[in-house]
Amino acid sequence: MKHKQPARRRVVVTGFEMITALGLDWQSTWHGLLEGRSGVDRIRRFDASAYDTCVAAELPEACEAYCRRFIKARRARQMARATLVGVTAAKKAVENAALVFEALDRDRCAVVMGVVDTGYSACLDDDAFWVLKTMPHALSAWVALEYKLSGPNYSVSAACASAAFAIAQAYDLITTDQADVVLTGGASAIVNPEHVAGFNELQALSTRKGDPRLASRPFSQGRDGFVMGEGAGVLVMESEESATARGAHVWGEILGYALTSETYNIMAPAKDGQGMAHTMRKALHHAGLTPEDVDYINAHGTSTPFNDRYETLAIKDVFGPRAVQIPVSSTKSMIGHTAAAAGGIEAIVCLLSLYHGKIHPTINYEPDPELDLDYVPMTARAQRIQVALSNSFGFGGVNATLVLAAYPNTLRRS
Repeated sequence: MKHKQPARRRVVVTGFEMITALGLDWQSTWHGLLEGRSGVDRIRRFDASAYDTCVAAELPEACEAYCRRFIKARRARQMARATLVGVTAAKKAVENAALVFEALDRDRCAVVMGVVDTGYSACLDDDAFWVLKTMPHALSAWVALEYKLSGPNYSVSAACASAAFAIAQAYDLITTDQADVVLTGGASAIVNPEHVAGFNELQALSTRKGDPRLASRPFSQGRDGFVMGEGAGVLVMESEESATARGAHVWGEILGYALTSETYNIMAPAKDGQGMAHTMRKALHHAGLTPEDVDYINAHGTSTPFNDRYETLAIKDVFGPRAVQIPVSSTKSMIGHTAAAAGGIEAIVCLLSLYHGKIHPTINYEPDPELDLDYVPMTARAQRIQVALSNSFGFGGVNATLVLAAYPNTLRRS
């Protein structure tokens, strides 16, 4: 006798916060994205004049002082830059979700964060509290400690897909009834001499001269590499039952995901975007949807020659003739590549697009004759959308696609 699998619990998002080069709260970033404003400028944190790359999308100068308003002084001294920003984003997300943990079972509240760095730089930081500043799970540990959450707390490291992997793990904790609430997302702060030199060695960063605001140019002719960004994006994911019981506002729903490994190359994506296409297909299958259900794609869109070409080919492979009708935009065109935080920030951007019916543009766009999708060039667009994909692809062949939807909805589920 075949055992019937129980229906998956629905997973909704009841709060979030993002801190980026465009602002210290999600409202500032969202409005900046809709305006098509670039957060890229010349590097301020150190003298980068001797490097091939001297531009980045750094956090606003007031950021560290702002974060210290939310974190006790001694704890703040024990955190490196990315952890400090991530904890602040988590606290603001909890506030946005109107969460009162005293009214919840803390055993069923978890923290899962995407992390590849804590923001510590041997060149820029002192070595006081070195262990605490560099431990990979510092962000999740501090957040769990802040709210005395006794469910799982851990970090996921999957390069540029880290936050998306963390969101997928959070989804699983809720759908399998191991948690009711999960704080998840990621943070990163790699604008430092070590990372600039390292990525220059790999010829991965843009070395474009002139106006820094023009350096990040996804899907455009003349793109020559990604632009580093700093930031954090944290979501409050919750079972629908929990959100309903406490009368929470719901921003949107996570319908499913796919996590894959290309096993092709430590740096480059698989030829013609085969791994990317496989990931998107698996994500749609997991969500119980078809390609016809997708209304918008928030692309990985890094501004590198290979990624943008292969992601375009992958989208055409999955969606066929309809691919040219689906809006595709790159958040990284304005806030740079925020590494481990990218999947969290871009998931929040998708939720805002679903909620408000607005799609931000891809700026600095100059048509490339090989790339022929609708990249929402230069100007934001008002468009009602029900389903969005968020793509995150990273070094080591780690791929993630998240499927997000407006709420409420009657979309199919497997």
